[in-house]
Amino acid sequence: MPDATPALRAPIDLHTHSSASDGTETPYEVVVAAKRAGLAALALTDHDSTAGWASASQAARDSELTLIPGMELSTRQGHASVHLLSYLFDPLNADLLAETTTIRDARLKRAEQIVARIGADYDLTWADVLAHTSAGATVGRPHIADALVAKGLAATRSQAFEGILHWRAGYFQPHYAPTPLRGVELVVAAGGVPVLAHPGAGGRDRVIPEAALRELVDAGLFGLEIDHRQNTPDGRERLHELATLFGLQITGSSDYHGEGKPNRLGENTTRPEVVAALIARATGSAPVYGAMAPTA
Repeated sequence: MPDATPALRAPIDLHTHSSASDGTETPYEVVVAAKRAGLAALALTDHDSTAGWASASQAARDSELTLIPGMELSTRQGHASVHLLSYLFDPLNADLLAETTTIRDARLKRAEQIVARIGADYDLTWADVLAHTSAGATVGRPHIADALVAKGLAATRSQAFEGILHWRAGYFQPHYAPTPLRGVELVVAAGGVPVLAHPGAGGRDRVIPEAALRELVDAGLFGLEIDHRQNTPDGRERLHELATLFGLQITGSSDYHGEGKPNRLGENTTRPEVVAALIARATGSAPVYGAMAPTA
């Protein structure tokens, strides 16, 4: 049969966020911004949510961009938060849908608890946080940060995370999340393709151990997001070693949040052949190719 898949072009950014989670732009606006930034393709990967897929898909068709629908799934190993970029899964898969619902509910309760603690010492209320949250969004600490900025308690979202929202400040509260292994299993069972997000952010000594990574690879892990501004140089070096050892694909992304972070669209990108391999592995959903004509 002829190949009906349009040829992928560079540059491709596989990690962006919209107001469906903690970005400052709507899903449609994120895709428009990607077009303006010169991207040929992008993935929308809001936290624990697919709420932005429909709007982003329409924007991709309007803008003639390729959209890779995705999500950044929250997982936890011990006390460490591990984020799992998940691409082209079935958004109606019952098990994955139930898990993300549980995670979002836990995030909401965690956010309310954090705000109550901060409110005992500062002029901050839950209503202040909701004023900076889009309807249906996955509520999280970035929304609290935005409320702190609006109240004059921090200059920027980043400063809020370095100050009042830092765990040393005493207001931190963990939330429920499955283990990384369970996350990979859920995504793969839903026909998706999982990639560890910014796994070298803590430096070489905090990169996932070989034994733990082997379990994820055996469960279906596709790759490692190595080209990301948060990964340290020695962390990247170790991740390249692990990618070679386990035959994992290497991705690069911006982790764009609009004005919520300094990260800019396309500052790190993924090679088209890696994205083509990702698409070939997925069985849960398909990319949106905009107005591009398929190759025969």
